[in-house]
Amino acid sequence: MSLRSLQLIKRMSSKIPEVDIDPSGVFKYILIKLDVQEDSDKITADVVRGYAECGYHADINDKFNDDLKRLKKEGQIQNFKTKVQGGGRIQHDPDVKMIKVYGYSQGYGKADHELTVEILKKKYPGYDISWSDEGY
Repeated sequence: MSLRSLQLIKRMSSKIPEVDIDPSGVFKYILIKLDVQEDSDKITADVVRGYAECGYHADINDKFNDDLKRLKKEGQIQNFKTKVQGGGRIQHDPDVKMIKVYGYSQGYGKADHELTVEILKKKYPGYDISWSDEGY
């Protein structure tokens, strides 16, 4: 990977974090494949978003796309494309440093919970993070 690509990834992650979930509670989440085009460089990343305020998985997708549209309008990114890879639920208990990923989305299907856990571990080191195919 070139130095320019590494710099682009660092700039992108400061604008678009890999993980943005509620600080605690049980809530729906989605796993999204994100492509960002900057000049001749294209960066692809998997991102996790989850919010209790969103009653449906599609609401989370709408919120994320609105954030990206704002960044584009502000000139912070040029072009982007997203594809929801699936969804589920997250149980986040910061008091005991535990996150559980489980379930599925009726609209998007089940996310790759194993990949979601790997992404969450980067933001939450020291947490007990697990996944299950059980539950809705």
